[in-house]
Amino acid sequence: MVKCLSLKFEIEIEPIFGTLALYDVKEKKKISEDFHFDLNSDQMKGLLRLHTPHTAISTLARSAIFSITYPSADIFLVIKLEKVLQQGDIGESCEPYMVMKESDSSKVTHKEKLEKLRLQAETSCSRLGRYRMPFAWTAIHLVNIVSSVGGLERSDPDSDSERKGHGTWNERKKKGFERMSVGEDMCNFATFRPATLTVTNFFKQEGDRLSDEDLYKFLADMRRPSSVLRRLRPVTAQLKIDISPAPDSPHYCLSPELLHVKPYPDLRVRPTKEVLEFPARYVYSPHTTYRNLLYIYPQSLNFSSRQGSVRNIAVKVQFMAGEDPSLAMPVIFGKSSCAEFFTETYSPVIYHDKSPEFYEEVKMKIPANLTDNHHLLFTFYHISCQPKQNTPLETPVGYTWIPLMQHGRLRTGSFSLPVSVEKPPPSYSVLTPDVQLPGMKWVDNHKQVFNVEVTAASSVHTQDPHLDKFFTLCYVLEEYSFPFRLKDCIISEANVEGELKASMTGLRGALLDTCVRFLHQLLSKLILLIVHPPVIAGQIVNLGRAAFEAMSLLVNQIHKNLEGNQDQHGRNNLLASYIHYCFHLPTAEPAMLPTGGATPAYELPIQYATLSRATARPSTLHLARSKSISNSNPDLASTPTSPDEEVQRIIASKGIDRSHSWVNSAYAPGGSRAVLRRNPNFTCELKQASDRGCNRMSAFVDSATFCSAPTRQIAKKLLHEELALQWVVSTSTVREAALQQAWFFFQLMTKSMSHHLFLSSRIDLPRRQRFPDRFVDDIAALVGAISADVAGRYHKDLELVERLNSSLAFFLNDLLSLMDRGFVFNLIRSYYKQIANKFHTAQNPSSLTALRMDFTRIVCSHEHYVTLNLPCSTLSPPASPSPSTSSTTSQGSAFSSMHQDQGVASMFELSVPFRQQHFLSGLLLTELSLILEPDGEGVFFLHKKAISAVHSLMCSHDADPRYTDPQVRAHIAQLYLPLIPIVMDSLPQLHDFTDASQARGRHAPAMQDDGDPDNGTISQSVAMAIAGSPLPHAKAPNFTMPTVAGRQCSSLSAECSRTLLVSFLWVLKNADAALLESWVSDLSVLQINRLLDLLHLSVSCFEYKGKKALERINSLTFKKSQDMKARLEEAILGTIGARQEMVRRCRERSPYGNENVRWRKNVTHWRQNTDRVDKTKAETEQESVVDGNLATEASLVVLDTLEIIVKTVLVSELKESVLGGVLRVLLHSMAGSQSALFLQHCFTTQRGLVFKFPEMLFEEDTELCADLCLRLLRHCSSSVGSVRSQASASLYLLMRQNFEIGNNFARVKMQVTMSLSSLVGTSQNFNEEHLRRSLKTILTYAEEDLELRDSPFPEQVQDLVFNLHMILTDTVKMKEHQQDPEMLIDLMYRIAKGYQNSPDLRLTWLQNMAGKHSERGNHAEAAHCLVHSAALVAEYLNMLEDCRYLPIGCVTFQHISSNVLEESAVSDDILSPEEEGICAGKYFSEVGLVGLLEQAATSFHMASMYEAINEVYKILLPVHEANRDFKKLATVHGKLQDTFNKIYNQSSGWERMFGTYFRVGFYGCRFGDLDEQEFVYKEPSITKLAEISYRLEEFYAERFGDDVVEIIKDSNHVDKNKLDPNKAYLQITYVEPFFDTYELKERITYFDKNYNLRTFMYCTPFTLDGRAHGDLHEQYKRKSILTTSHAFPYIKTRINVIHKEEIILVPMEVAIEDMQKKTQELAFATHQEPADAKMLQMVLQGSVGTTVNQGPLEVAQVFLSDIPDDPKLYRHHNKLRLCFKDFTKRCEDALRKNKTLIGPDQKEYHKEMERNYNKLKESLGPLITRKIPQLYRTLPAAGLQSATQRNSFSRSSLRRGDC
Repeated sequence: MVKCLSLKFEIEIEPIFGTLALYDVKEKKKISEDFHFDLNSDQMKGLLRLHTPHTAISTLARSAIFSITYPSADIFLVIKLEKVLQQGDIGESCEPYMVMKESDSSKVTHKEKLEKLRLQAETSCSRLGRYRMPFAWTAIHLVNIVSSVGGLERSDPDSDSERKGHGTWNERKKKGFERMSVGEDMCNFATFRPATLTVTNFFKQEGDRLSDEDLYKFLADMRRPSSVLRRLRPVTAQLKIDISPAPDSPHYCLSPELLHVKPYPDLRVRPTKEVLEFPARYVYSPHTTYRNLLYIYPQSLNFSSRQGSVRNIAVKVQFMAGEDPSLAMPVIFGKSSCAEFFTETYSPVIYHDKSPEFYEEVKMKIPANLTDNHHLLFTFYHISCQPKQNTPLETPVGYTWIPLMQHGRLRTGSFSLPVSVEKPPPSYSVLTPDVQLPGMKWVDNHKQVFNVEVTAASSVHTQDPHLDKFFTLCYVLEEYSFPFRLKDCIISEANVEGELKASMTGLRGALLDTCVRFLHQLLSKLILLIVHPPVIAGQIVNLGRAAFEAMSLLVNQIHKNLEGNQDQHGRNNLLASYIHYCFHLPTAEPAMLPTGGATPAYELPIQYATLSRATARPSTLHLARSKSISNSNPDLASTPTSPDEEVQRIIASKGIDRSHSWVNSAYAPGGSRAVLRRNPNFTCELKQASDRGCNRMSAFVDSATFCSAPTRQIAKKLLHEELALQWVVSTSTVREAALQQAWFFFQLMTKSMSHHLFLSSRIDLPRRQRFPDRFVDDIAALVGAISADVAGRYHKDLELVERLNSSLAFFLNDLLSLMDRGFVFNLIRSYYKQIANKFHTAQNPSSLTALRMDFTRIVCSHEHYVTLNLPCSTLSPPASPSPSTSSTTSQGSAFSSMHQDQGVASMFELSVPFRQQHFLSGLLLTELSLILEPDGEGVFFLHKKAISAVHSLMCSHDADPRYTDPQVRAHIAQLYLPLIPIVMDSLPQLHDFTDASQARGRHAPAMQDDGDPDNGTISQSVAMAIAGSPLPHAKAPNFTMPTVAGRQCSSLSAECSRTLLVSFLWVLKNADAALLESWVSDLSVLQINRLLDLLHLSVSCFEYKGKKALERINSLTFKKSQDMKARLEEAILGTIGARQEMVRRCRERSPYGNENVRWRKNVTHWRQNTDRVDKTKAETEQESVVDGNLATEASLVVLDTLEIIVKTVLVSELKESVLGGVLRVLLHSMAGSQSALFLQHCFTTQRGLVFKFPEMLFEEDTELCADLCLRLLRHCSSSVGSVRSQASASLYLLMRQNFEIGNNFARVKMQVTMSLSSLVGTSQNFNEEHLRRSLKTILTYAEEDLELRDSPFPEQVQDLVFNLHMILTDTVKMKEHQQDPEMLIDLMYRIAKGYQNSPDLRLTWLQNMAGKHSERGNHAEAAHCLVHSAALVAEYLNMLEDCRYLPIGCVTFQHISSNVLEESAVSDDILSPEEEGICAGKYFSEVGLVGLLEQAATSFHMASMYEAINEVYKILLPVHEANRDFKKLATVHGKLQDTFNKIYNQSSGWERMFGTYFRVGFYGCRFGDLDEQEFVYKEPSITKLAEISYRLEEFYAERFGDDVVEIIKDSNHVDKNKLDPNKAYLQITYVEPFFDTYELKERITYFDKNYNLRTFMYCTPFTLDGRAHGDLHEQYKRKSILTTSHAFPYIKTRINVIHKEEIILVPMEVAIEDMQKKTQELAFATHQEPADAKMLQMVLQGSVGTTVNQGPLEVAQVFLSDIPDDPKLYRHHNKLRLCFKDFTKRCEDALRKNKTLIGPDQKEYHKEMERNYNKLKESLGPLITRKIPQLYRTLPAAGLQSATQRNSFSRSSLRRGDC
């Protein structure tokens, strides 16, 4: 919206007039009409009073609304200014504005000049006031305003500040310039911040550059930074304008025809004008208002060769109705501040220019009925500017004209016309000026000297030859006006049929744009020709086929070309809105009087709502001429009712659209704002129709009699019948076109049928009598043919078939409301049969299934779906919104009462009676069960389709106000009862929602006690159902369940499983409880157990995950991947074309409304991936609330079902096997996070169950009791008071019951203690404070229990509570050490040790430790905890019974670890395993032992300790062998094979890193128990010393304070007395495993050297004078050897050091060790496979390089040059000598090897090394050969003995300092 606020110049001397228009530079097109405004002061306007006596309010508008359909960055708002014509050219008249400044006003000269100019202006205004001359112009680049890149800083839109662009727009532009090439997204013209601009500079117009061409050049130049325009001198002025987005419904708005647009509250207010858009490209939208405007653009004139005084030329334009000058019609729109309409207008004058260019736009409102005499007349005048004697003001100097009609068509386009000098002769108007008329004088020899363009914006004139011809012929037939001349041929009765058919065929040649604009009329005419075939010469001419053909091709063309304009069902919006709003049956015949005298007196009573005009005439030529022409719509004048009523009616009446007033989609087609036009409309009730002389039934009488004139016979057909017939008989291309857009014809038929029923009052007839048999047969044939197409063509063009399939389904859905239901059901059955026949030969049946699934879903989405299914028993019919349910066929059977004899079982199966009774739901569920069949082609996206269909139907029932009553719901649930068995059968395929951590042995017990798979009632009945069905590849699924616990396959995605379970729970919730009970009582144990499994899964599925989890899922939703999987599958299976996928994606971008979700094909299921990932906080809150409610609802439904099961089980004999399952589900639901509301009910049920069946807990399954105790204890520590009190009550009653049964409650006692231990050990967020409160409550119960006061029960309770408090105290300690993993494990270790006498509890704590280790990734330690657990179990099993194949006890396990022996059992007298409650846990059994060992093997595998796995399996294998469990054996051997392969492939062992060891000493009283303790820590492999130091230092610094902790940097002895008592000292040393020589013989592999380690060593270098390092001859070394209390790996990661010894090496021994090490390195590098040249050269360089400091040579010189004095060192001397011998030999080998490895480039280097080696050899030679003679002579015996004792290299005689 643009508002012009003010225009001020430096001097104010004369009126100035402005025009605004939009131009698109890129398209070089003017994209709006001109808007004229006048901002002059009243004083200035007064100067022109003479010329404009009357001013219409419509011409005073100062604000305009522009529409821009195709926004782009190239749109400019161009402002042109004009002034009154005066003497002098444009430059002269601009001069004063450029020179004179307001600031000079004080000067005298200035005042005089001003006066002079004012006088001049006054005279020219009075004399030449009606002429204008160009003055100045400027342009605003809209993108700068719209996008925020406009250089002017925007202020807050509320503040009234203005954007001032001083200097020109250029400066503003400069800043926004860099970003000027922005894409279209910047050009959002609908939402931008309003701006007020002040335009300060105008450019003066140049007389020779006024054309639009020049303007485009200027505008393009303007966008360049170095604009030529900037160098020009501007006309300074201040124009203030407001630019803002147009409001949604502006007040006081005038349409381009100057009609008032509602709301228009006050006629005296200055209006806003809507400016007509001339879109840059085609806008495809039909005419919805009457418009008939003509625009004339004079462009140029060349009078250079015309003699005489012709310089100041003005062109006068007139619209003439005839040749008499008085016939000029007042149809030219006024500009600004003048009258509304004129009979003539003048173009601006360019001073002294013989060949002027023009930029004028003349807008006319032309009458609807043009004749051949209407024409445009142009008169050229010379205007004399100076008043001279006897010179008239205007002298005519030329004439030319344009006849507007030619062959009945409006002439538009560009014209180049000759100009005649004289007035044209009479009857000139029928000819064109191009005809050389005799005796006329022409300018320049009849050359074309005047160029003009004429364009029309008209809803009357098509301006397309094809359409014109068609409409004209229709008119000729209607008016029966033969013969009729059409261009060159004469239309007579003989050839009219051929011509009409030809014109219909010709329609495909018409421009699509035009076809769309006249779409409503075109379709209505074609329909009219089908329904009322014309009667020519007494013969009915059947044009049905041709019209059908034309229609299908037209519809198809629109679809193809307007791909983007479709809804999600692929229906074109234009066509859909035509059917919905415009189409209805013509209800009377067009009659006519063959006698040509009078005008036709009849019109169709009910109009076609063609929306463009409320008339039934074709929108073409000859209209009734008796009406007023000046009215906005020449044909009608009546007032509209209120818009709301109308819109209401349009939307409400699917019957008849009785209104023409229309909410237009925008100001101009394609714009964005809805405005109600002041369009006259008909409220054409049927009453009026009958007033017109034809009663309502006449439409269906073969001929109707009209007036007394000779009548013409009228043929009458019904559209739907004709369409069905034509479609059935159509062939090839036409049939193909119709199939492409089947939906259009289906909807047309549906609407036609409903109108027909309504208009002919047949709606009250029984359904079978509503339509003739012929039509019914046609429909059947049509549906059959289309079903065959779907079945036959699905693999060729899938996209078409998908559309066709859903169109057919929607059509049948509609027919259910109109025709006989039985008939429609038969059609559905025939469709099913067609598809079924194709199944066996189908290449990919799954896409056929998908089509059938879509079809079923759409048919089932009928509003009366429930009623159509005849829900059994006496359900009162819901109040139906349509009378359809009361039709006779449905009446008898709609709600037949339920037969008692029909077994309950068959209500729960897809039996034949069920599917006969409930046809649609039978189809849907059969579809689902086939798709879920385990051996079926259960493709992922099919699962999704089928499950969502059922789910969305249930959602719709839930939301439907008709079905709120619980009884009604129960009947609806009956339609879905078979869903329960279907879901039960698909249990193995459902996604496993239970956590892997909770081992699920829940299928197992169900299996053993029921071997016969077919004893259920289900399978035979399903077999029957399937046999009786038209469905393909059906075989009765046999419902055997795999006997392994857990799932054999999980083929449904999580999302599908969840949806399926929701549906399952919905049925359970709403079904009648009595029915469910009687059904459950018939089930076998196997089936009840399966139902329980399903309930168990449901609880897991809907467990509340909490907000945090939701937030996590938000950012990373698994649905995405699932979606992609579905899409991928569709693509691979070829069920979706790439093109369609693209179209679908485009559509998916559009946000769907949430109305009626279930009809959105493929949208609802695929919505997830368009969900925004970053949801707002409120949304997350909302989602978590919904999630929580769903969890509670689901759990409560499960609870109710459990109650039903228990109720039925009580009656039957099944209870033992089933009750355990019930309790399991109950416990499982307690385990999750549940709401307090649910827990309250849950505890009640649990207490009831325990009370009724105590033996279940206390005699049979120990595991259940343990689980129950654990759950109750967990809830006892809940933070919610009500939950705590419920849980304490349950726990107390449990103890009490156990006591009552056996007079003690050892079992519960034991289980509670164990449960607490495991709870304490594993639970992170465990609150002991709350638990202590609960324990207190339990004590209180015990004390106040009067019945048991005298028994030992209260004491035992006290005893138990005391134990529990002790455990809790340990817990508190553990909480303290939560951050210190070593300390925490130590504490748990200590607690476990404390339970040495209570195997169950020790086991619990060992498992807690295993859990903690796994969490931290210490898999080896976790494995050892499990091995210890297994050993413990083995010990006690061995005490219970002597079983040959079970391990004897701990001894068996010592190969795995020597530490295990500590698990050996406490002697019998302390503990007897037979005692009640001891060793009662689930692990104290063979199965438990096997489970522990398997877990241990898994942990060893994760720790890469493959060798240990073998040992574990050695214990396991005998057990499996004894049980003949070959499957397990196969698995174990498979795992062993993998294990050994891994060992073999990683033989060097470097690939596996087992751990790094450190000695850590703690000194200082701060450490408490740890003071002066030494430990060996096992850290993850490759831990550096710095890392562990940092970790421990950080940790203890955090505990004690930064300045308290110190690390002792060396590894020497720590003297406690020298330490600061207030500090805490840590000494950390790297240690290596140490092995005696004899050990090394056994420890061969890398694994051996890293497993079962108890001794470690570290070395400390020193010299005798206290330094750490010295020269070779004074360097000593201390080796410290530590022994730990247990071997690593153990059940903890740090072990106490229990023994320490030291060995001291003298310097020579140090040298020997060094040389041995060097020699080893050389040997390793030499023999390495594959050889590594770099490594070898490095080692060699270190050995023979001359520069090596303290190298081999120096060592030899220090120690070997002299024989030592001390005989004790003789042996060392000799040993060192031999080492050197070996060393030189190894060097030689290495050099030899190196020679083979080097390339030519290294030869020199090698030679150098050889030289060095030879030097070394020479130097060493004498040293090596010298032997010590004493060693080689025989010694006396005593000496020998002493020598033996001195052999310091035998381990026993090393000097030791034991510590």
